[in-house]
Amino acid sequence: MSANTVGTRPGAMSHRQIMEALSGLLLVLFVAMASSTIVSTALPKIIGALDGSQTQYTWVVTATLLTATASTPIWGKLADLYSKKLLVQISIVVFVLGSIIAGFSQTAGQLIAARAFQGLGMGGVQALVQVAIAAMIPPRERGRYNGYLGGVMALATVGGPLLGGLIVDTDWLGWRWCFFIGAPIAVIALVVLQKTLNLEVIRRANVKIDYLGAALIAAGVSVLLVWVSFVDSNFAWISWQTLAMVGPGLALLAAAVWVESRVAEPVVPLDIVKQRGTALSIIASLAVGMAMFGGAVFLGQYFQIGRGYSPTEAGLLTIPMMAGILVSSTVSGRMITKTGRIKPYIVAGTIVLVIGFAMLSFLDHETPLWYVGVAMALVGAGVGMSMQNLVLSVQNTVSLKDIGAASSTVAFFRSLGGTIGVSVLGAVLARRVSDQITHDLANAGVPAGSTGGGSTLNLAALPDSIQHIVRAAYGDATGHIFLISAAIAVIGVVAALLMRPTALRSTVDVAPAAVTEEEPVAALSR
Repeated sequence: MSANTVGTRPGAMSHRQIMEALSGLLLVLFVAMASSTIVSTALPKIIGALDGSQTQYTWVVTATLLTATASTPIWGKLADLYSKKLLVQISIVVFVLGSIIAGFSQTAGQLIAARAFQGLGMGGVQALVQVAIAAMIPPRERGRYNGYLGGVMALATVGGPLLGGLIVDTDWLGWRWCFFIGAPIAVIALVVLQKTLNLEVIRRANVKIDYLGAALIAAGVSVLLVWVSFVDSNFAWISWQTLAMVGPGLALLAAAVWVESRVAEPVVPLDIVKQRGTALSIIASLAVGMAMFGGAVFLGQYFQIGRGYSPTEAGLLTIPMMAGILVSSTVSGRMITKTGRIKPYIVAGTIVLVIGFAMLSFLDHETPLWYVGVAMALVGAGVGMSMQNLVLSVQNTVSLKDIGAASSTVAFFRSLGGTIGVSVLGAVLARRVSDQITHDLANAGVPAGSTGGGSTLNLAALPDSIQHIVRAAYGDATGHIFLISAAIAVIGVVAALLMRPTALRSTVDVAPAAVTEEEPVAALSR
């Protein structure tokens, strides 16, 4: 794409050209999301087959989110310096390599390590698809294309669990194909990208990537998440272990802020983060990420372990949530393009998200499925109206040269919220399940250790009487973590309400004249 097409003129690319380029980007996103969601329904059986624990179950998800979170801002910064097309291709290759390595894992620990490597590619795909779309399409027009984005996300999220369930339930395939199957789709995505994606390459001289800042952030968050995973079960809240982990974790994060405030090209640009609109979008993204990732990742486990459904059935039972994402993201995207207003849809989305999680907080192992379906549909609708639009809100306030940094910053904090949410809620679930199983076994007069010392997620290896106790424990404990998700999502509502209503601009970049005319408004948003 020539330099004069990435300017301030709306419609610089025809709809056909945009759709051709968008097809490759959406296929990339489909590969990443489908490869991730395939695991969601298969994970209970995978961890059971590898004789893993509930904590390892959580870390299979957390490891991916953590490395994706740490790498997202680096990918975004690189997109401001080098070829966005090449970076997308590199990220998907990394993702596929991680998937193949995960497929050959022999222990839960190996799977966690492979998923961490896979997350590096996932972080690139998440950030770079948004960056590439922002480089092609003006914010005012981006709403309807976000509808296509939401549709692909919904298709991948619906199809992934169903495909994962079918693979796990098919004896001649087995769970390893949940990771292998993404490779041929990724090859197709690379071919499509090579032919359709053509973006201007803008190189700036004397620029350095802040690897130190990214490393400090990743290390600080990792230490705190490891502490969350083991506190109150392996050691007390107030103990030398807590001091030994929380102290260094906070010190690493403080050092990261110090580095970010002094380097020329920070991973997380503090000048962008400090703007009111961006700061509120980040807070809302943190809350939405914590609530959505932290809650939804355990739904597949609830249906299989807590309710006794097969992986395929668990995938089918999550369709209401995905339908909510598809419908709400498509409708809200078109309405945003039509009206040019975005705040009402973000506010409505966060409110609906709270209502959905509040309903899910009443779950137990006997809750009627129609009730669960309605609650999941509301959660999906809330996510569809808020998640992508929070990125769009920030993109609307920055110039084209800062699109990569701004987009990846929001994605970074959303992923960070998801990482914290999964880790914290997983730790809460593991502790409540362990306590409940111990209590119920004692009441039933069953000696401790009757599970054989193996994983409680491997139900097939347990006696029928103990299977019932384990299912009830998982089913009843899940509602508690959704209550926490609802409380977290309330923060997103508050942040959305505090946002200033702004009209979406109709140009890809900020025109000099427009900046002059809107200077008073811009000043208020900082």
